[in-house]
Amino acid sequence: MNNKKSDNPKLISLRKHLHSIPDLSGNESNTSNEIIKFISDYSPDEIITNIGGNGLAFIFNGKFPGKTIMFRSELDALPITETNDFDYKSVKKNISHKCGHDGHMSILAGVASLFSTNRSFSGKLILLFQAAEETGTGAFNVINDKKFKLIKPDYIFALHNVPGFPLGSILVNDNIFSSASKGMIINLKGKTSHAAFPEHGISPAFAMANIINGLKKNSKNDSLFSNFVLITIIHAKLGEEAFGTTPENAQIMATLRSFQDKDMLKLTQTSEKIVKDNALKYSLDYDISYTEQFLATYNNGDCVEFIKNAASQNNYQIINIKEPFRWSEDFSHFTKNYSGAMFGLGAGEYHPDLHKSNYDFPDELIKFGMNMFSSILKNISSLKLNNK
Repeated sequence: MNNKKSDNPKLISLRKHLHSIPDLSGNESNTSNEIIKFISDYSPDEIITNIGGNGLAFIFNGKFPGKTIMFRSELDALPITETNDFDYKSVKKNISHKCGHDGHMSILAGVASLFSTNRSFSGKLILLFQAAEETGTGAFNVINDKKFKLIKPDYIFALHNVPGFPLGSILVNDNIFSSASKGMIINLKGKTSHAAFPEHGISPAFAMANIINGLKKNSKNDSLFSNFVLITIIHAKLGEEAFGTTPENAQIMATLRSFQDKDMLKLTQTSEKIVKDNALKYSLDYDISYTEQFLATYNNGDCVEFIKNAASQNNYQIINIKEPFRWSEDFSHFTKNYSGAMFGLGAGEYHPDLHKSNYDFPDELIKFGMNMFSSILKNISSLKLNNK
């Protein structure tokens, strides 16, 4: 492999510092301030703050007119207690960087260092640090921020480290990179009674059991869907811990996933019908709400070619993934509205999985990400202006 950018101790130090002071989605102001302090040393032409919440955009103008290329990273961490015991472990209880966003930020900071004095590219480079990716709201808020509309990109790219693949390998998909998903919250309401007289109440217990089984069967009905779908029951609660009381309320939470947005729509509709039918059958009131909604991340074909060319130029292993990743990414909002693509960066075949309490971003990946973004920028910069 050609690792033309050597390991940068300053960037590794930044990554470890960010790791130690994580912020949850919507509360990333401290992380944003650290990024501003670091990248300001590299003389961006403009800094846009509070874009889509706590987000940041750093603008570097090239020497010549050209296209606007945006690279995006995430700012937020997860509500997970860290079990690692190194000296830069999270200092915040039940908050830690278990998705590698600390590493993604350090990669973009490295790109800033590469082009701070070398502006021999055409167009405009924008480094976007986006808030609230983990909750699925951040990208949507950025796109609908009037500040973003003034800097909308011609192309936008992002990466995500992916354990289970060779370190530094480049993972690409010509069509859909990651799945659509949403959290479904079902509330059932009946009528309480003394447990000695259950016939005087209306318990949601049987409806609850039928709904859980029905949702499971629904996701396995291959005749309904064109591709992969999945429903995972993640929480269920019935009544209270009171042996003298017939339950009145029940709640079911499930995560719905699909490779395609059209299947997500159908999965949602058929799941809602299962809830409605059982609520009617057992004379229950019900309501359904949704949270953490992600679209499928569709990649633009031209942008995928830019990624593949950059990987080849750096002599990095390219792995064409056969199907989308099951996890979701709110970068999907960007690729829905702009020409863009996301690629994976292998974090090691035996590296701990994302969202695991012992996960930590591999510092060796910083140079790989920097090289990829640098090559993508230079390749697009070389396009003829009349193609803009």
